[in-house]
Amino acid sequence: MCEKDELIQEAITIRNKAYVPYSTFPVGAALLTNTGKIYTGCNIENAAYPVSCCAERVAIFKAIADGERDFKEMAVVADTKRPVPPCGSCRQVMSEFFDKKLTIHLANLHNTTKSVTMDELLPFSFQPEDLTDR
Repeated sequence: MCEKDELIQEAITIRNKAYVPYSTFPVGAALLTNTGKIYTGCNIENAAYPVSCCAERVAIFKAIADGERDFKEMAVVADTKRPVPPCGSCRQVMSEFFDKKLTIHLANLHNTTKSVTMDELLPFSFQPEDLTDR
């Protein structure tokens, strides 16, 4: 199975573990490291909505907590008409840890995908060097 298809399948599988009693909108994400390890995440909601966490951030935070810092590509899947786009908060977190050329596969359950680079997903993003380049 090619990396894109495998990542999408992993995202679909983890999506089934999402905790979404409020939105009923499960999302799955799968993140491939340069060492070949795949980290998955699903969205996890909370009655205090702002403390919920999206699938993309769960996968990224799991990888970071495990010491990973070099990523190859990511897939995000939801049951939407178009390939599901990450929210703004996820895009900002992704831009912190992903190279501008890293590929992100956006997908739905109808086999529709759109692959974009990090820079296409969030051009002109706020970066760590913006804190020191004053």
